[in-house]
Amino acid sequence: MIEHIELFFKSIFIDNMVFSVFLGMCSYLAVSKKVATAVGLGAAVIFVLAITVPLNWLLDQYLLQPGALSWLGAEYADYDLSFLSFIMFIATIATMVQLVEIVVEKFSPSLYNSLGIFLPLIAVNCAILGGSLFMQSREIETLGLAFNYGISSGIGWFLAILAIAAIREKIRYSNVPAPLRGLGITFIVTGLMGIGFLSFGGMLTGGEEEAEAKPAAAQIEQAQTENAKELAENTKTIE
Repeated sequence: MIEHIELFFKSIFIDNMVFSVFLGMCSYLAVSKKVATAVGLGAAVIFVLAITVPLNWLLDQYLLQPGALSWLGAEYADYDLSFLSFIMFIATIATMVQLVEIVVEKFSPSLYNSLGIFLPLIAVNCAILGGSLFMQSREIETLGLAFNYGISSGIGWFLAILAIAAIREKIRYSNVPAPLRGLGITFIVTGLMGIGFLSFGGMLTGGEEEAEAKPAAAQIEQAQTENAKELAENTKTIE
């Protein structure tokens, strides 16, 4: 349970897709002019990540990894299909994005029209593919953790685009210097928000550092004790 909680908060605040690794910046900048539009796109990203990351985890575990086909028989244990990872991951993402596009167009035509071309472009949003690739590179162990990582990464991206959309709506009524209007002030605000999110970097590491410090202190104390004993023995020998 602890690892689920740690992964959830770490993916949202510490390893945020936008402010930590700068993924999904195209749609982040283009569809963040209105809060309502940002909420719709953010919800779509959460849904796609929550579905594609676990599906790609299953593909990676039972199809793509070296030896993943051993469940078919011993003769398939030496097969390595990892070179197909990009193709399979993108195919899964494109399928889910097409499903989201159909659902949004059916139940919310106004949101579909406001998102425009950026809704189908979720399929090539590097944050979506990055979620699956990070899941693979970090060797997430279980399907539950993969699902958790997909949702939490989507929530992190959702919070980022929601925050910048709310700020950009307020900036319209501010006296921004002419050279900074538009994307200029947006980049500056994004940088400041990224610095703010960096402050969460030590949120989940304090206990680990303390646990590592205790054995180190014990080793130093033991070494000092042994040196004192050796010095005492040498003194006795000289006497």
